[in-house]
Amino acid sequence: MASRKEIINKIYKIVPPMLESFHKGQLGRVAVIGGSEDYTGAPYFSGMASAKLGADMSHVICEPGAGQVIKTYSPNLMVHPYMRQSKNMQEGETIDSVSKTVTDMLSRLHVVVIGPGLGRDEAMQETCARVIQEARKQGIPFIVDADGLFIIQNRPELVEGCTECILTPNVVEFGRLAKSKGIDASGDPTKLCEELAKAFGGPTIIQKGAKDYISNGKVTLVNDNEGGLKRSGGQGDTLTGSLATLMAYRKAYHDKIWDHEDDLSESETLALVAFGGSAITRECSRLAYKEKGRSLQAGDLTEHVHTAFLNTIGEKTKI
Repeated sequence: MASRKEIINKIYKIVPPMLESFHKGQLGRVAVIGGSEDYTGAPYFSGMASAKLGADMSHVICEPGAGQVIKTYSPNLMVHPYMRQSKNMQEGETIDSVSKTVTDMLSRLHVVVIGPGLGRDEAMQETCARVIQEARKQGIPFIVDADGLFIIQNRPELVEGCTECILTPNVVEFGRLAKSKGIDASGDPTKLCEELAKAFGGPTIIQKGAKDYISNGKVTLVNDNEGGLKRSGGQGDTLTGSLATLMAYRKAYHDKIWDHEDDLSESETLALVAFGGSAITRECSRLAYKEKGRSLQAGDLTEHVHTAFLNTIGEKTKI
């Protein structure tokens, strides 16, 4: 297994330098799909993490009730109230029409995050299932977290064989995914992530915990760098947003929008994105905990994203 320093040096390669020749949108057009009446913070934290890490354009696609609230959190996010909970369907609206409105946005995006603040409403879940299907058709990478993983545990075929996908389960969500694949989640923790990833046959899985295990079923990385000790909810949203921006940087790397050696394969860069997102998030947690202690909340991580990036990966010098 490569050393942490070797992994970080490779992640550094896929981060674009800041060049005058770039135009708006080249360094990341990201969307977070989620946000319902009950949950407005999660999509905001994810979208802001993507923006703070450097995505040019961060969108949130959510329920109208959530959209009005999220718009008051930050004018930096583009908020689209296109999702519908079952009880809020308007006359003439159907899951088909709502899904089409959402999937029509995909061609404008580099990466999609599915799940933050989604909830388990049937219409919301079905819309996201269709987003996953369409993203796969269009070859758009996606990250699934939170209640997006509830879709996957019930319909694992949606991501089976998909290599352009990252799943980010916590311990409870991991157990449910393992059960859906007939895997005993009480087994050897150093092998479970690889076993589950192998069962899905494509997706990369980040098993969040005291150590983050990252595997695509063939190669497994372990990130055990120090994080904060407070386990307040919502910290995983910083992870999904960070992953989204790094995934957009990965696309920029493979599209060669700047001159570089081009010596990393697509499968390798996906693993690097997963490790990088994990490393940045754990450093955010460490920095926020150092400052806030037991009072730490998910929003405290947001302001540390850039510093965490500098501490873990480092800024590119101008080329």
